[in-house]
Amino acid sequence: MLERIYKAQQIIDKACKQLGRKINIMEVCGTHTVSIFRNGIRSILPANLKLLSGPGCPVCVTHQGYIDTMLELAKREDFLIATYGDMIRVPGENGSLESMQTNAQIKVVLSSEDALELAKDNPDKKVVFIAVGFETTTPATAVVIDEASQQNIANFFILSNHKLVVPAMRALLSEKNNKIDAFLCPGHVSVITGSDIFSEIVEDFSRPCVVAGFEPIQIIEGIAEICKQLAEEKAELKSIYNAVVTEKGNAAAQRMICECFEPSAGYWRGLGKIDKSTYQLKEKYSQFDAFKHFGITDVPGKERSGCRCGEVLCGLIEPPECKLFGTSCTPDEPIGPCMVSSEGACAAWYKYNRKESDESS
Repeated sequence: MLERIYKAQQIIDKACKQLGRKINIMEVCGTHTVSIFRNGIRSILPANLKLLSGPGCPVCVTHQGYIDTMLELAKREDFLIATYGDMIRVPGENGSLESMQTNAQIKVVLSSEDALELAKDNPDKKVVFIAVGFETTTPATAVVIDEASQQNIANFFILSNHKLVVPAMRALLSEKNNKIDAFLCPGHVSVITGSDIFSEIVEDFSRPCVVAGFEPIQIIEGIAEICKQLAEEKAELKSIYNAVVTEKGNAAAQRMICECFEPSAGYWRGLGKIDKSTYQLKEKYSQFDAFKHFGITDVPGKERSGCRCGEVLCGLIEPPECKLFGTSCTPDEPIGPCMVSSEGACAAWYKYNRKESDESS
């Protein structure tokens, strides 16, 4: 293991010296962000190599309009809101689901199946599942939609904010002020989609894309592969997570997504509206679509004053550059979602990197 790390470090150091300029690599996945901080990987990289945390945290990229819609639904006495744990603390314009728990029926679930069971157990309530996540969690939502359809569960609805990763990557690179030289691509998503989905980023934007797992050695070797390509003036798609990631991905999971969902335009925090970036239910399952059933219009919403999470997600700033970071915005009293989620860049900086940030300021 140590020999592999040493070899990867040599490749990184050599490439960075050869390039002689600042190199910006974006890790798309929030799990990568946390692993990088937890294992001190930034501290062993050359000074001219910078890692940018991207829009890979599903809670963080959920736009403010969705959050406020979720909170409005929770106020209704005939509703029961089923949500994953991280979403309960994301602040909206008037509080959070956590702050409303005494006055509303809100249940934290561990899976989409749990949300469907709530609907079966509470036939007098309209159960709305707060469906967030990337391609990794979308198949599980599709499964329960199919179950609800077959079992004629009429009081179950989903508020879909499932996202597709590649459209967000394209949006980032389409911005004139983007700083991204290459991507460390998400392993979890790639298990479902296959690594081939990133080929269009390489072909259309000439950016290296390397799929890696979440162990420190995988991340370091992924960074080494990227640096090697940049030094050789190449842009290729590589996967070093071959134990679980294939080129084509999980065909069964993809079929289930395709059966229930179709890509549509959707809002992202920091990135605005992106075409074909959000999964919406197909017409055949529209009876389960909370947006359609309750006449909800998807709007971007108003960002909380002073919060710069959107810029963090785009790799434009690092969390300490936000004036709220570590002062009025902390994990105990979060203002932005990047401080709420366990995969959020602000939460990771706060937990693992505050001392370093304070010393350098």
